[in-house]
Amino acid sequence: MHPAGVDLASRVLGGSVVAASDESFGVKERLLDPTEPAFVPGTFDLRGEVVDGWETRRHAGPDGDWVIVRLGAPGRIDAVDVDTRFFSGNHPSACSVAACVLDRAADPTAPTVGWTSLVEHTVLKADAHNVVAVADPRRWTHLRLRLASDGGVARLRVYGQVIPDPADWADLTVEMSGVEQGGRVEWCSDSFYSDACAVISPDRPRNMGDGWETRRRRDIGPDTHDAVIISFAAAADLLRLEIDTSYFVFNSSVAASVLGSRCLPDGKHGWALVPFDIPVLPKTVLLPDARQVFRVTAAGITALRVAAYPDGGIARIRAIGTPTADGARQLRDRWERST
Repeated sequence: MHPAGVDLASRVLGGSVVAASDESFGVKERLLDPTEPAFVPGTFDLRGEVVDGWETRRHAGPDGDWVIVRLGAPGRIDAVDVDTRFFSGNHPSACSVAACVLDRAADPTAPTVGWTSLVEHTVLKADAHNVVAVADPRRWTHLRLRLASDGGVARLRVYGQVIPDPADWADLTVEMSGVEQGGRVEWCSDSFYSDACAVISPDRPRNMGDGWETRRRRDIGPDTHDAVIISFAAAADLLRLEIDTSYFVFNSSVAASVLGSRCLPDGKHGWALVPFDIPVLPKTVLLPDARQVFRVTAAGITALRVAAYPDGGIARIRAIGTPTADGARQLRDRWERST
């Protein structure tokens, strides 16, 4: 996970580029492509040299160009990365960022929309990540990137914290571990082949690269294992656990066990000293390339530590449950502070 949080605009979460002032050389949808940008010099099509990003025509005028993104998961924005990699002689000179709260069906280009400035005029570097911090603690649904000129941006990442609407959780079981519901990967022992954050993605895995895979351990013993810690947005009573090893045919984890915690970090030591002492799932053999669902009973859980024996791959981990009374109250308080 990025230090600044979850990419709220990610297509994995349903983010979308809904409008742009111009996209003559590079289409706006490329901004949210989950892959890293690439560029092959000398490759041309009818629009000109093929670019991997959003690029506008020259001479935008005094107001510059703009693009509007609907966040896949509304939340607090902590940082924005305006990535201009491979745009050197054609990158924008500067940008500003604004946000608003709208219903999903509302028109974000309407003149009546009230945009709130999050980042004032900021100079952009060519061919580089341009990460700018955001201090506003409120929850947003849409973001507008306004360029001070014309030019090209390869990717736009909007890092922050998912803030679920408590009304969406009323009288329901919830995937507490899911990134859409505020779940977070806080730590993992190893991510040599792929990022552990994939295990809380809302979609089904698409291939072996879309999951968490560790290096091969050589210190094998009866308790040798890798592990990942997943926190919840609110304390919950867990009812079901799914461990999915899809596409890991010859390299899935042999077994897994899960411990829960009823605590949170103290703000000084992070997750290093949080006790995981609530049994959720005993050490259980895993099938390769399969979704496995386990009925569990664990009350008041705030986070899970999933041990993968001894190493290998897990595609998804889903913890299903209902918020406790204290958890629901915590969620409502957080919602009220952010609106």
